[in-house]
Amino acid sequence: MSSQALLLQTLLIFLTLSYSSQASSLFTEYIGAEFKGVKFSDVPINPNVDFHFILSFAIDYTTTPNPTPTNGDFNVFWDSTNLTPSSVIAIKQNYSNVKVALSLGGNSVRDSDAYFNASSIDSWVSNAVSSLTKIIEEYNLDGIDIDYEHFSGDSDTFAECIGQLLTTLKKNSVISFASIAPFASDEVQNHYLALWKNYADVIDYVNFQFYAYDSSTTVSQFLGYYETQSANYKGGKVLVSFATDDSSGGLRPSGGFFNASETLKMQGKLHGIFIWSADDSLSNGFPYEKQSQSLLAS
Repeated sequence: MSSQALLLQTLLIFLTLSYSSQASSLFTEYIGAEFKGVKFSDVPINPNVDFHFILSFAIDYTTTPNPTPTNGDFNVFWDSTNLTPSSVIAIKQNYSNVKVALSLGGNSVRDSDAYFNASSIDSWVSNAVSSLTKIIEEYNLDGIDIDYEHFSGDSDTFAECIGQLLTTLKKNSVISFASIAPFASDEVQNHYLALWKNYADVIDYVNFQFYAYDSSTTVSQFLGYYETQSANYKGGKVLVSFATDDSSGGLRPSGGFFNASETLKMQGKLHGIFIWSADDSLSNGFPYEKQSQSLLAS
C-alpha cells in the first residue's frame, strides 16, 4: 500500500471514529399528559438504547377545578393512576437502560394556558426546589425537563428562575440530567435562549419541538431547521423529534423523518430522537417507537 493510500485510509478511520463518538443512542418519550391509560410497560424498549421517559406534566398551579398559579409550588398533573411511584421503580428494575424524568409546565392546565408566573426569583426558586425535590424523591426520578410555553414576565426572570433551579437540583444530587423543550416561536425562543446564554452548562439536552413546524415540512427543510437550532443552541445536544398525534405538524415519521435522521446519523449529528407522545401511540402499537430505537441502536 502506498503512503498516500495509507494516509487516506487512516483519515477515513479517524473520521468514522469521530462521527461515531458524536452519535448518540438516546431515545426519549413524553408520557402521561393525555390520560389515555398508557403505562410504562406498554411502551417497547430496546435494550441497546438509552431510554428516557418524561412524565408530563408537573405544574406550579393549584389542583382545584379552576387552577391558579402557585409561584413555584409544583403539583402532579400527569396520569398518576397508571404512572405511579411503584411503576417507576418497576420499569427501572426491569430495564437497566431506562431513566425517568418529569417535565415542567406544558401547554395547558385543565384546558387553560399554563403560564410561567414568578412573584420573585428568590421565592419561586425556593418553592420550586422544595416541591420538586419531594416529587422527584417520591417517584424515584432521575431528571427534569423544562417545557413552559407561555410566560408572564420577562425572559431574564425566566432564565434566572429555571437556571437556578436546575443548578440547585444538580448540586443537591436530586437529578442527574436536565433538558429543555423549546420550539420556533419568537416569545418561546427569547426565553429559552436567555436561559441557554447563562445556564447552558447545566442543560444536557435540547428536546427541540420540530413537530411545531408546518406539516408540509420536507426533508431538506427539516435538515435546515436542525442546523438553525443547533446554531441557536450552540454546543448543545439537540434531539430531533416528531409527534404521533393527528394535529401536530413537522416532518412526519411516514414522510421522511427517518431519512433525515439517517442523514444526520451519517454526519455524526444525531444526538437522539424524542417522541410526543406515548399516549398518542398507544392505540397504534408503537411502530415508530420501535423504528426510532432500531435506527439509534444500529
